[in-house]
Amino acid sequence: MTRYVIGPDVALLLAERRAKIPAQHRLLAPTLLRSQVLAQLFADVMRGALPRTEADHRLDYLRGLRIRLLGDRALQQVAWKFAAELGWTDTFVAEYLALTKLQADALVTRDSELGRIASRVVAVASMEDLPS
Repeated sequence: MTRYVIGPDVALLLAERRAKIPAQHRLLAPTLLRSQVLAQLFADVMRGALPRTEADHRLDYLRGLRIRLLGDRALQQVAWKFAAELGWTDTFVAEYLALTKLQADALVTRDSELGRIASRVVAVASMEDLPS
């Protein structure tokens, strides 16, 4: 079993594709993922890039996807440490790195810049590594 941490970019792409995640993979994310995908879908609908019905379908898909959401004290402490080490002004992305460090095999990201930075502290995978 391979455990992957996914961010909102990956979650939204999986929802768009209605991807089937193979049983041998486990998805994890910080609890803030829910709010981030909701905010992104809301913004897409408000600017006319996505019909509301499609946003609802994507939210339903994500609610049904087996993603283990975590946000405990240990994750917060490690996120704080990573954000400080990397010189970031907040801890949002650092939570994804912390969760990867604590409980996963790799962080899956579509953002090459984030992947470059994250690879300094955790293993990074691409969408191709997460067969769907």
